[in-house]
Amino acid sequence: MMNRPPPEDFALKETNPHLGGGKVSGDKLTSTYDLVEQMQYLYVRVVKAKDLPGKDVTGSCDPYVEVKLGNYLGKTRFFEKKSNPEWNQVFAFSKDRLQASVLEVTVKDKDVVKDDFIGKVFFDLNEIPKRVPPDSPLAPQWYRLEGRQGNKVKGELMLAVWMGTQADEAFPEAWHSDAAVVSGADGLANIRSKVYLSPKLWYLRVNVIEAQDLQPGDKGRYPEVYVKAILGNQVLRTRISPARGINPMWNEDLMFVAAEPFEEPLILSVEDRVAPNKDEVLGKCAIPLQYVDRRLDHKPVNSRWYNLEKHVIIEGEKKKEVKFSSRIHMRICLEGGYHVLDESTHYSSDLRPTAKQLWKSSIGVLELGILNAHGLMPMKTKDGRGTTDAYCVAKYGQKWVRTRTIIDSFAPKWNEQYTWEVFDPCTVITIGVFDNWHLVGGDKAGGAKDSKIGKVRIRLSTLETDRVYTHSYPLLVLHPNGVKKMGEIHLAVRFTCSSLLNMMHMYSHPLLPKMHYLHPLTVSQLDNLRHQATQTVSMRLGRAEPPLRKEVVEYMLDVGSHMWSMRRSKANFFRIMNVLGGLIAVGKWFDQICTWRNPITTVLIHILFIILVLYPELILPTIFLYLFLIGVWYYRWRPRHPPHMDTRLSHADSPHPDELNEEFDTFPTSRPADIVRMRYDRLRSIAGRIQTVVGDLATQGERLQSLLSWRDPRATALFVIFCLVAAVVLYVTPFQVVALLAGFYILRHPRFRHKLPSVPLNFFRRLPARTDSML
Repeated sequence: MMNRPPPEDFALKETNPHLGGGKVSGDKLTSTYDLVEQMQYLYVRVVKAKDLPGKDVTGSCDPYVEVKLGNYLGKTRFFEKKSNPEWNQVFAFSKDRLQASVLEVTVKDKDVVKDDFIGKVFFDLNEIPKRVPPDSPLAPQWYRLEGRQGNKVKGELMLAVWMGTQADEAFPEAWHSDAAVVSGADGLANIRSKVYLSPKLWYLRVNVIEAQDLQPGDKGRYPEVYVKAILGNQVLRTRISPARGINPMWNEDLMFVAAEPFEEPLILSVEDRVAPNKDEVLGKCAIPLQYVDRRLDHKPVNSRWYNLEKHVIIEGEKKKEVKFSSRIHMRICLEGGYHVLDESTHYSSDLRPTAKQLWKSSIGVLELGILNAHGLMPMKTKDGRGTTDAYCVAKYGQKWVRTRTIIDSFAPKWNEQYTWEVFDPCTVITIGVFDNWHLVGGDKAGGAKDSKIGKVRIRLSTLETDRVYTHSYPLLVLHPNGVKKMGEIHLAVRFTCSSLLNMMHMYSHPLLPKMHYLHPLTVSQLDNLRHQATQTVSMRLGRAEPPLRKEVVEYMLDVGSHMWSMRRSKANFFRIMNVLGGLIAVGKWFDQICTWRNPITTVLIHILFIILVLYPELILPTIFLYLFLIGVWYYRWRPRHPPHMDTRLSHADSPHPDELNEEFDTFPTSRPADIVRMRYDRLRSIAGRIQTVVGDLATQGERLQSLLSWRDPRATALFVIFCLVAAVVLYVTPFQVVALLAGFYILRHPRFRHKLPSVPLNFFRRLPARTDSML
């Protein structure tokens, strides 16, 4: 097991970065980028050229432009046989890495052996103007080309050159000097910052009611008919109809996840179970989802009859029978009143229903500044040394953002800022850091996957409004050999509330849309639908350009977090014990009161008890006043930092190696049989203890039931007589007297106590339970 770093290495660190960059030489502040540190760039926009001279034997030229600044060299694409080319490409050079005082822009002619020089333009860096958004873009100008000796030559080049920041509109699509090693259009696309939107997801409810006039192949037997529904890669089946015949009935709901735009139809086939592994298709129908009814509430939509078409395979060709009268009765609708759960419910970033008509107005704005990372671990080897090409992905609601990739750096600086609308404060934003394995573009990386470096979750309800949180978060990842710190990410977060009243009112609303409570889905349905939703989202985002890859989406959505883990089970058990710890502490304190451990406290409790019994109307006000005082007292020690990954709470600081090996096992298992047998035996022993505890709880409940069941006639007779006497005594005795006597009896001095169990407890333990009837 790897050596653990000190606990403070896993802690959150508050920072004080220079956000917004202050004033830039007297210009106004860049208000759109006030949560990140300003980064200065030299921008060169190469627009077009005209009247370029021909250099080939044919008199034509294949021009392209080189932009050179010190050791950095950027090139435009070239055009074949064109003297008036148009490029409109932007180059960005980081001011931190400028090693020259002159910018050189050269026009060349592409040739087989050696590229010919056409002309160049020089710029002194001290003379270049500064631009601060929201100023309008700098207008490009025509520059006459110069020869090698500084003489004017034929041809002109249209350029715009300016100093700006990452807030510039040209920044996202620009060629960056620190990405000069990246080749190809695909590779460049894979390193740029992008914003993605999750597809709009719907629940599709298919209520299969009945079928009529089916024509099974074997008329001499009762058909065992079921319906199979297919949507994309989702396949669901109804049960076999209890009504055996040619008019079967089901009245069963099948639920699917569908994504806009709807690309695939819903295909239903009615099948007959002829033999255990043999099914005969009795009819099929395809239903395009574009024409399916959409409902916003629980009111049922109209049902419809659909004709079933039978396909018969003859000599490998598919022919359709025209005269076929079978049909199926169904009620199909797209559910707009549900929220399609594509994330773990504990970390949901969006809880709105699918239908936009049901959305409430936003309550605020979340702003995230992704500043930098430091101390990143080398994720791959290049030219014999470790390297990391890091980028960040942030997900909140339907909007995903991806920063640009910083090439070959263990301390990348992104300084990119993003904004989201907030509709519910009880949501979570997730920020993940990844290593880019696709710098060469396309799938030339040999099918390699982007490696996860770590992630951070921030719950918005834990943030104070209008406060900027600047912290360095540890990136902790669980590996098969233990937890490992992969570096730190530096974030600035601000949650701005537009209406405090609306936000407070949100706390009285149900967490999910009302359809989840009026017509709840079963747990197994929700698990299946969540799996289908995450697969759909990862598939659609993987088809974007550049793709947000499947491994990235699944890591951000916590796919697989529901799998069995001994470590996580232990952590959850101790979380429960921590919650019950307060009740246990109150029980111990009350036991000390009853045993007169501190006589003064016990006497004060007696006095308080007498006051509450004599004035029972003070009981509830006293409890709520006590809770109010506790809340006010704890305000001084309220958390000042957002929560972060806690290795101790997760039981990741000292897990057993075999438990980690089991957690990283595939499903189904790929481990040897002896290891699987050992783990199965261990699971059986744990389950045996749980079984004993559950049995003990059942025994206590059955004893309560047997008080009046006459299973033990003597015990029930005693209890019934006691109830009669108690009813008479309590009727004639004032309640306050009974309460005082009972309280004084419970709080009596140890001198009047016996070490043996009390009479009621002895009586209860002697009652019968149903354990005698257990096999």
